[in-house]
Amino acid sequence: MSGFFQRLFTLGQAEGHNLINKLEDPVKMTEQGIRQLQENLAKATESFAQVKAVSIRAQKDAEKAKLEAGEWEQKAMALLQQAQAGRLTPEDADRLAVEALTRKEEAEKRYALSIETHSKQQQTVGQMQQNIEKLKSQIGQYQNELVTLKARSTTAKATERINRQLAQVDSSGTLSMLERMREKVEEQETLAQAFGEVAQKTGSIEDEINQALLGSGSSLSQQKALEEMKAKLQTEPPKLQAETQGPPANRELEALKSKMGLPKT
Repeated sequence: MSGFFQRLFTLGQAEGHNLINKLEDPVKMTEQGIRQLQENLAKATESFAQVKAVSIRAQKDAEKAKLEAGEWEQKAMALLQQAQAGRLTPEDADRLAVEALTRKEEAEKRYALSIETHSKQQQTVGQMQQNIEKLKSQIGQYQNELVTLKARSTTAKATERINRQLAQVDSSGTLSMLERMREKVEEQETLAQAFGEVAQKTGSIEDEINQALLGSGSSLSQQKALEEMKAKLQTEPPKLQAETQGPPANRELEALKSKMGLPKT
């Protein structure tokens, strides 16, 4: 029972690790990271455009302020020239010229401020441009790595699937099954041999008689020859019988000659 609970706990651990692995899929995590970088790139590009717009506006303000400063200076000079020509009284010319020069100073201040703003924004634009290019490079690098990572992940998953299937194969159980099959085949072969022997022993009585006759064929031929020899001896004339009553060797010789069909002595 404790072994069952241990296996159940191990199975739960394996499923938990499998779930974590799915949540930590490197391909999905990389894709998510690339999406976040692309979102950051979009935001950075928007901010870059806004900062660059401020820099452009500051540059235009500086150019406008410089132009205005020059115009007010020319107006002040024109007022003084009007006084010299007698078209304006010196007092009015001086008063208006001072007002024009005051406007010139204000324009020059705006010009200086715009130039400073433009310079700072240009530095920011340069830094942001570098960061954006770096971010683009990173995104491109990660996208290239993602292609390789997907291929490696596919190979790793296929290898893991095969290894997992191989690990789940019970080698001892397979060997036991093969052993049982071998024993079963041997039993079938033995049973087939036994039925063959029984079939040979359970032939018909006619087959048994013929087999006996074939086995004793030579004995019957010899018995028949012996009977013929005895009948022939019984039909011999008395003289031959008397002659054959000589010594045993002579009798045996005469019998052999008679058997072979040779003339008797």
